[in-house]
Amino acid sequence: MPDIVNIDQEQAWNGPEGAHWARHQDRWNAVNGGFDEPLLNAAGISASDRVLDLGCGSGQTTRLAALRAPRGHALGLDLSAPMLAAGRSRAEREGITNISFARGDAQVHPFEPGGFDAAISRFGVMFYADPVAAFRNVHHALRPGGRLAFVCPAEAGLNGWVTAMASLRGVLPVGDFGKPGLPGMFSLAAPERVHDVLGAAGFTGIGLDQVHSDGVWGQDAQDAADFLLGTGPGRHLMEQADATARAGARRTLTDHLRDHVAADGTVRLRSTAWLVTADG
Repeated sequence: MPDIVNIDQEQAWNGPEGAHWARHQDRWNAVNGGFDEPLLNAAGISASDRVLDLGCGSGQTTRLAALRAPRGHALGLDLSAPMLAAGRSRAEREGITNISFARGDAQVHPFEPGGFDAAISRFGVMFYADPVAAFRNVHHALRPGGRLAFVCPAEAGLNGWVTAMASLRGVLPVGDFGKPGLPGMFSLAAPERVHDVLGAAGFTGIGLDQVHSDGVWGQDAQDAADFLLGTGPGRHLMEQADATARAGARRTLTDHLRDHVAADGTVRLRSTAWLVTADG
């Protein structure tokens, strides 16, 4: 058993939510894959680099990093055993050999000092109970002059999935999705928070650029509604409702998503994120 201090997140990502993300890894990559190229370009990965992927989930960005570093190595770190198993299986099927995965907590994981040239993350660094401790440990793991690059959501109102879920107010007990400063999806949405955390962890040259991607959430409005209501926030809301309210929520969300059907029939929602870079 690895050392883990972020117990709440460890339990969450090894329960139904982790199983959901592992089972639907291709769908989540369709949602978030538009950020892969900007992220990997910002990390400046070279052919011999050793890359650390934080909160790697099912390993899409870990695999892409390994392909960019054919003479190097990519390590994916995550708390979720189901997602890591999915990542290992996919890497093996794709014949990627310069890759490994480890279950661990970035706040306390015993990284080799200076063992990495770059650290990356696609939406995996917002859930630390102690973000300064986590990023300080990552800083320790980077060689002097190593690079940090990650994407994290910008404010909630700039993300189409939040607007979609907000359409259910009056049908389901929808609360506030965007609480800055707390462990969760929008904990790093405020730029000053990012500067404070990374600065305290020892990083310099901190920069933030706003980036956008129109991710695919479903093959049509009904499919996208079903998927959104099957995510963690969606399940939580639906579990609090009776059958009549659940049916009404599905109709309301489907109607909202019809306004986001693209020319190819898929439902696309805009995600807005911060592309954060820093020097180790």
